[in-house]
Amino acid sequence: MRRKPINLVTMPKSRFLRVLCKKCKNDQPIYNKAAKVVKCLKCGEELAVPTGGEAIIKGKVLEVLS
Repeated sequence: MRRKPINLVTMPKSRFLRVLCKKCKNDQPIYNKAAKVVKCLKCGEELAVPTGGEAIIKGKVLEVLS
């Protein structure tokens, strides 16, 4: 009987996201579990607001970076 392989290291549930600003259309990478408010580097619009767990993403998520 073959044993099922054991995964000793679990994959993290947090990711980096590439987010598009709604105001100026600038895209920038942000962390999905941000601890502080993340603002757009060009116009200062809020892109993510912390909630204690996963942040609320206010921009459009273009892709999930690995």
